[in-house]
Amino acid sequence: MSIERLDKGARMSEAVIHGNTVYLAGQVAEGPDVESQTKAVLASIDSLLARAGTDKSRLLTATIWLSDIKNFAGMNSVWDSWVDKDNPPARATSEGKLAAPQFLVEIIVVAARG
Repeated sequence: MSIERLDKGARMSEAVIHGNTVYLAGQVAEGPDVESQTKAVLASIDSLLARAGTDKSRLLTATIWLSDIKNFAGMNSVWDSWVDKDNPPARATSEGKLAAPQFLVEIIVVAARG
């Protein structure tokens, strides 16, 4: 089975497609607050999934990292308006230090396609 990589760099790819499974790298964005960052991250996820031949209705899992768990409600307010309510993924959310201090949220998803 072939492996396709989108936006491949020396360290990582933004997406890896293996068979009918799409794995996205953690997506981050800059912005003044967790809501704006979450909106931008989800737009990036939509774009990568479309390029990989799938969409959010086919999400299998989502892992969400917050730099501060106090931002849980703000992130969820954006997530809840974006997620496909008929096909929500399995999801975990945790607090942790992200790659740079300006990042408040990072989201990693795996989706099916086909």
